[in-house]
Amino acid sequence: MNALKKTLSIPYDVALQKVPEALKTEGFGVLTSIDMKDTLKKKIDVDFRRYSILGACNPKLAFQALGTSLDVGTLLPCNVIVYEEGSGSVVQAVDPLRSVGALDDARFHELAKEVRAKLERALAQL
Repeated sequence: MNALKKTLSIPYDVALQKVPEALKTEGFGVLTSIDMKDTLKKKIDVDFRRYSILGACNPKLAFQALGTSLDVGTLLPCNVIVYEEGSGSVVQAVDPLRSVGALDDARFHELAKEVRAKLERALAQL
């Protein structure tokens, strides 16, 4: 899997509250939040575990990346997922080093390393 992952012993609701706070310490804001349990129930009437997809963005780094190539917009924002796992929860963030490989453009390697380090630090706070 092309993701940074952390398993937590805290309940889903607590994790979902803490993740945006941890991301904020590294300059990320959450632009979007998709409740997949609710969406899947409404769209195809199926039951699913509690699972959210957060679209996180660090505006300074996004601006820098977009200034290099507009194609990087296909990778923005960085997806961070939070889902219920037993009595705990799991948090995963996209690994930007793997994602930029899709662009086949070496100019993004150093920037992706910086984004990855920030996401790793945010997850470590959880």
